[in-house]
Amino acid sequence: MLLPTSLVGSYPQPDWLIDREKLAGRFPPRVRVQELWRVAPEYLEQAQDDATLMAIHEQERAGLDIITDGEMRRESYSNRFATALEGVDMDNHGTALDRSGHPNPVPRVVGKIRRKHAVQVRDVEFLRKHTDRMTKITVPGPFTMAQQAQNDFYATTEEMALDYAAAVNEEIRDLFAAGIDIVQIDEPYMQARPDAAREYGLKALNRALDGIQGRTAMHICFGYAQIIHERPEGYSFLPELAESNVQQISIETAQSNLDTSVLEKLRGKTIILGVLDLSTSEIESAEVVASRIRRALPYVNPEKVIVAPDCGLKYLSRDVAFGKMAAMAAGAKLVRDELERKVA
Repeated sequence: MLLPTSLVGSYPQPDWLIDREKLAGRFPPRVRVQELWRVAPEYLEQAQDDATLMAIHEQERAGLDIITDGEMRRESYSNRFATALEGVDMDNHGTALDRSGHPNPVPRVVGKIRRKHAVQVRDVEFLRKHTDRMTKITVPGPFTMAQQAQNDFYATTEEMALDYAAAVNEEIRDLFAAGIDIVQIDEPYMQARPDAAREYGLKALNRALDGIQGRTAMHICFGYAQIIHERPEGYSFLPELAESNVQQISIETAQSNLDTSVLEKLRGKTIILGVLDLSTSEIESAEVVASRIRRALPYVNPEKVIVAPDCGLKYLSRDVAFGKMAAMAAGAKLVRDELERKVA
């Protein structure tokens, strides 16, 4: 399909599942924060399954073409996977600066990072069982996880990032074997720490993708709009991704009003184009969404565009998130119809 639509990953979790006020009142968790969940541990998996069904249904009802699990089982995009690895001291956390410059509790790495078992295979199996549309799942990127950890073991952060990459590689292989259509690696810290990203970020990303047979994506962003309010005019690390092995690159253009001419430097890549401004609860009209799509088309072939929000919808209210999602699908259809009329 021309201009298919998709979430970046997350959808708002219901209030009965997680304490959304506590979630919004802190930086995204890097370690486990069990007190965020409103459901008793013995019922939590069942509750998360029910919330996932809701997220799938709302994506389909809004008209999205590529469906995610909404990340209903996660306290943040990264901590569920990062804290499931060998080499992490779960009893004594470390500290690292968040991208905003504030200290945050993080995994403390005290041994070699290894994947002990598949973390998200059941998530994929559940998603595939409950939708017949194309599916996507996200995993945290090795560079970002290395930035979100206290290193008390490795000689260099690069060495640690490469072991994170090996763990991600194993996970991705299992996710494709479980039937997922697209795996997206989330690497927001490549934008936040561009010098380190240039030094070893692409090396870690390509190691995570080594030998992978399947459709892969990567998300790079300026941070959640509800937490990181200031947006630069452009990415500090983006053209470099032309040299990566990833096939799709997810970027935000709406809130930052990004100069989309930068997309020319990513020729050959599919662009997951962020067209929803998540800094506001105002629901865009279909025409506003369409205008944001049109801004990119001089610089990227429309056959290589997937329409998406700027970032995850996690911090929006459910009614606002659904309204924005439906407007996104309607805006994509406007531009799709225009393009198809030109061909006809």
